[in-house]
Amino acid sequence: MKMIVKSAAVVAALLLASTSAQADVTKGQKIYQKKFTKLCGQSGTKFAAAHTQGEWEEAKEGGKLADVFSTICPAGEKIFKGETFKEKMEADVYDFVHEYASDSGNVPSC
Repeated sequence: MKMIVKSAAVVAALLLASTSAQADVTKGQKIYQKKFTKLCGQSGTKFAAAHTQGEWEEAKEGGKLADVFSTICPAGEKIFKGETFKEKMEADVYDFVHEYASDSGNVPSC
């Protein structure tokens, strides 16, 4: 009986973890659609596919996401380099672009 309860707990934890991971990607996609599609003049698909997952990871690890985002969308530079973006949106937008990078095989619905 204890084994069944432990197994159920593990399954529930895994389901919650996968749901919350997807939530960040979805939130990042919504942020991009709402704030940047018009400003950048390109879809989220094109924006995310500007780099591979490895290139997005390298930019994040090097603290250069704002620079990379600004290179793809110069009109958004002021926003990308602002504190509000860094504190409240950057992680979610990163999750979005990483999930839908050119080598991911995934295509967003935006």
